[in-house]
Amino acid sequence: MHRNVISRRQLLAGGAGWLAGAEKPNILFVLADDLGWKDTGFNGSDFYETPNLDRLKGEGMIFSQAYACGANCAPSRACLLSGQYTPRHGVYAVGSTKRGPVKKMRLEPVPNKEYLEPSTVTLAEALRSAGYATGLFGKWHLGAGNGSEPKAQGFDEYFDPRLPDPNRKRDLPDDPKGIYSLTRAAGAFMEKNRHQPFFAYVAHHAIHSTLEARPATLEKFRAKAKGAQHSNALYAACVYDLDDGVGQLLRRLSELDLQRNTLLVFTSDNGGTQQSLQEPLRGSKGCYYEGGIREPMIVRWPGRVAAGSSCAVPVASVDFYPTLLEAAGGRRPAGQALDGESLLPLFTGRGKLKREAIYWHFPGYLDVPVPRGRDNDFRTRPVSVIRKGDWKLLLYHEEWQLDGGHARIAGNHAVELFNIAEDVGERRDLAQDNSAKREELLRDLLLWCEKIRAPLPERRNPEYAPG
Repeated sequence: MHRNVISRRQLLAGGAGWLAGAEKPNILFVLADDLGWKDTGFNGSDFYETPNLDRLKGEGMIFSQAYACGANCAPSRACLLSGQYTPRHGVYAVGSTKRGPVKKMRLEPVPNKEYLEPSTVTLAEALRSAGYATGLFGKWHLGAGNGSEPKAQGFDEYFDPRLPDPNRKRDLPDDPKGIYSLTRAAGAFMEKNRHQPFFAYVAHHAIHSTLEARPATLEKFRAKAKGAQHSNALYAACVYDLDDGVGQLLRRLSELDLQRNTLLVFTSDNGGTQQSLQEPLRGSKGCYYEGGIREPMIVRWPGRVAAGSSCAVPVASVDFYPTLLEAAGGRRPAGQALDGESLLPLFTGRGKLKREAIYWHFPGYLDVPVPRGRDNDFRTRPVSVIRKGDWKLLLYHEEWQLDGGHARIAGNHAVELFNIAEDVGERRDLAQDNSAKREELLRDLLLWCEKIRAPLPERRNPEYAPG
């Protein structure tokens, strides 16, 4: 086992508060694709099975209120790897922010950026500067060419068996969604770098459409009695095979005798798809209700994170960058804002976070409505969101800009307010019942938008056709 000692200078620069002689941990970050909060056994699915994740929960800490900073794939990954909210990097959607029936869009959306700027110091680059070997196994989704590809953005190794079309069904029964080839490649990377600290980023394509599973796994769930909420055998089989891949990674760590000094994170990039209801959460992938952004999340770090523990503090994907960098004793990149906060105080259970709120900003449109969505045309319309304490406020920019703004807030439906502690399903809008809390969160959200220079869709859509 490697013993890469963090120097005094690194301690002072990183502010980690490490004891002299502490080892740099290996970091294994496993990211599922489109795995919803309710899609795991440990979060209560009545049909899907995730035995390895359930066991991992017992060995680490579960975060019950973990959020992605984007409601679909690309922006979520951009936030994770940059440590920044969407207004800073401009990746808001996959492809376009103008998706859906154009004649029903009241505003021209802010254009989307489909890549992470080469000038961005990614988490991989920051960890490599701290002495880490870095590898990406799976989905990048943040551009190719012009210095935006993985190896130009800090990854020493990059392997993805599903290129060039990750969503095309491949008909490889022994390797659905590339789960097992990714797992083998990540295991080989960990073995090769077992004598130095490493950052292995395993970004699965599972369970994102098109769904795939091993034939035996599919038969297992076809024969299983349906649950009251979940019953899709192919979806369940894909989840099960994803979980099996996680189990293989855990076994490989154990075989290499690396598990005791490896910080392992498992989470997902956004909410589940409409193939899997997330109730009691509202909505699904692509919306900014809880079902679109709340994620399963487990952290295991033997000796530092208590086994079988849990944390109900809201955390977000922008927090991973400062957390992992501090754990590694690395330096924050000069001149680059990091919007998250280190979660190390929560890992130990002996500290609190300093921030008061988490924010989201999506200045565009996504097609295909979600369960219990705001309307029957879009997953989301232009919206900014704040979660502060138990409260969550959504500000919809069409009504805010075109229907009188604050002067007509009593009737224009520009603002929705929910108490997440009492109403996790976001069924009761309290914007008119609790005006004091509404004004507090609205003020904070507008100040944040101004501070971060969040671009707004300000021009009317000339193709809009009411009715």
